[in-house]
Amino acid sequence: MASKRPLQTIISSASASIRTSRPARRCFPETSACAFSTTTPARRHEYEAKAAERPRWQQTPARMVAPFRVRPLPQGPAFEVNEDPRKLDEAYMRMLGRDGEKMLTEEVKWLAVTHKSFDHGRRGFNDRLAYLGRRIVSLQTSIALLNSPQVFNVLGEDEFGRKPFTHPALDGLPSLTQEAIDGVLNTHRLGSVAGRYGLDTVTRWKPRRADNLKGSGFDAVLSTSLYAIVGAIALERGGEVANSVAQDKILSPLGFTFSSQSSI
Repeated sequence: MASKRPLQTIISSASASIRTSRPARRCFPETSACAFSTTTPARRHEYEAKAAERPRWQQTPARMVAPFRVRPLPQGPAFEVNEDPRKLDEAYMRMLGRDGEKMLTEEVKWLAVTHKSFDHGRRGFNDRLAYLGRRIVSLQTSIALLNSPQVFNVLGEDEFGRKPFTHPALDGLPSLTQEAIDGVLNTHRLGSVAGRYGLDTVTRWKPRRADNLKGSGFDAVLSTSLYAIVGAIALERGGEVANSVAQDKILSPLGFTFSSQSSI
């Protein structure tokens, strides 16, 4: 009669047989994600070297380019965007005046007029600059509304002959409403101001339909570029210069007058 082996011995021998029957792991050298690309390493390095020589606004990052196109080409006419730096400098000079093209660095000048729909946002876009610029323009709009009071009686005549307290510092409060601010900073009005400076010809974006720019939200895109330029100036030139740009170049064309308008 065969002797019975302990249960622990049986489990240990079974585990050893499983480990010996398992195929050995293949060791791969440490490689980057681009090593599995369809291009050879030599050609990939050559392409990246050439791309590094070009400015950032002219190219899509090499590591963000797919080896082949997944989606079919869109139907309809192709929409061309501006790639000429001289044309962009002319738009900045029309908006900011003499030497306006020198107020921002080359990279920021292109970033401020690049919408997130252009090139799938791979070259950067102006949302964060526009957020800062929108806050600055909104503040200057509130100050302008406070300094431009409307003469009317909100409460009407009191039956007991009482008169409400008035003060020159409070005369503009009835004008300071969200509806008034939204009416001033309407995207259609801001789009007209941006078109006056030529931003409609240099803003980089991808419309939903190339044959219907207005229906694709062109005014909203132009107003974003306008805000982004103000935000970029605030970061590179300071808040005082940005306030002057918001007053002189955006709110003054919309009908506001300021007591002290500084030349930029």
